[in-house]
Amino acid sequence: MMAEKDPYSVLGVSKGASDGEIKRAFRKKARQFHPDRNPDDGLAEAKFKEVQSAYDKIGDAESRREYDQKQQMANMFGGGMRSSPQFGGMGGGGQRRRPQSRPKGSDITVGLDISMAEAEQGGTFSFTFKRLKPNSLGSLEGKSVTLKTKLEAGAKHGAVKRLKGQGHDHPEGDSGDVLLTVRIDAGENRSWDGDVLVQQVQIPYSSMMLGGKVKVTLPSGKEGLLKIAPNSQIGTRRRMSKAGYLGGDLDLEFTLLEFDELDQKQKDALEQLKNSGL
Repeated sequence: MMAEKDPYSVLGVSKGASDGEIKRAFRKKARQFHPDRNPDDGLAEAKFKEVQSAYDKIGDAESRREYDQKQQMANMFGGGMRSSPQFGGMGGGGQRRRPQSRPKGSDITVGLDISMAEAEQGGTFSFTFKRLKPNSLGSLEGKSVTLKTKLEAGAKHGAVKRLKGQGHDHPEGDSGDVLLTVRIDAGENRSWDGDVLVQQVQIPYSSMMLGGKVKVTLPSGKEGLLKIAPNSQIGTRRRMSKAGYLGGDLDLEFTLLEFDELDQKQKDALEQLKNSGL
């Protein structure tokens, strides 16, 4: 059997992406491979189904939480329950017996999705996850748990907060911890590259090749004209210092402006470009 494809890779997002970023990535890829745009294209149809399947797994908060925790559980039981080594005594001769270390349940990684405004302001936020806890028979079973946590103003994307003793229980020892990862929704046409905010700028092909100017709205809401040099390339980045989140850097990344439909004038112009070898 073929290994199941990682839905994050299929959608082209990182595992630390916000739920909003996942939705936007799905819309973009679904539009790219949709059968209406690719008639009689078997490969595009297969990609569209693959993208849809990936989105079904992680497209909403509940589905994503279940998928992520199933992966954690599989890794946990695949590698065995995490515990500290047990040390026995040394026997006779008057030597002291070394104390045993208590085993510990596994940690749980949980994501907390918040908006940029919420991250800037800080506050108290709730999150829900599944945790292995003992039942009446003494065995462990998954139970839904909701906790609250406080974030200081100016929380960083990708920051990890450790909540001691809130992870999976261990039948013979201590509970693990929860590792809460802050995921800040970067907003439409934006994403994170580490702690740098990246904003896509859509540029017409003519401006990409000949140069020109395009209007850009920064995260602060300010608008300006960005100068495009001739022979620019898709994926080129222009860094703006202090224009990103909390005064950090902002990378403007060039993407090609796409059209759903063309009028006759545009079609004629493209036909001329085609005949000229472009």
